[in-house]
Amino acid sequence: MARIWSALMVGLLVFLAACTTPTTEPRLGADGKPLPQVYRIRASDEGRLQFRMVDSVNALRRASGVSPVQLDPKLNAAAATHSRDMSVQNRPWHFGSDGSSPIDRVRRAGYTGAMLGEAISETYETELETLAAWMEEPGTRSVILEQRAVNMGFSWYQENNGKIWWTLVMGGPANGAFTGGS
Repeated sequence: MARIWSALMVGLLVFLAACTTPTTEPRLGADGKPLPQVYRIRASDEGRLQFRMVDSVNALRRASGVSPVQLDPKLNAAAATHSRDMSVQNRPWHFGSDGSSPIDRVRRAGYTGAMLGEAISETYETELETLAAWMEEPGTRSVILEQRAVNMGFSWYQENNGKIWWTLVMGGPANGAFTGGS
């Protein structure tokens, strides 16, 4: 009788355990606060992210009365090169490890227009969170809303630990001039 009773109890416990939803406790940092989820970018996300960014930039530009920009593959290449190089240098800044300026990188990529500005970031945030942060800063906001811009390059490099190095480049007619950024 005890065996039957034990078997029924085990069966009931297994049944009840199957009915509950497993909970996952958030990972906690040393301060006891939940650690953020890592935003992972897959190789197949490249086009989707670039188009989402240009659409978001153009929405901001329209809201400010500025004409839209188009993605330019040469500016995308210059942005990708710089994002990877910032990771190698382990610092977000506008000069390459070889001393190159944003203008140098855009020319090397074959872009014949003028480089009008560059926005860079080192973060664990998404591309849209990064865009929002750029819009809060006067220097990068002016790059994004540059009235002479007709082309945009956007790319990133993500390290294994999840850190993302973002680069956005604006280009325009060949008689334009570099305006800065950060």
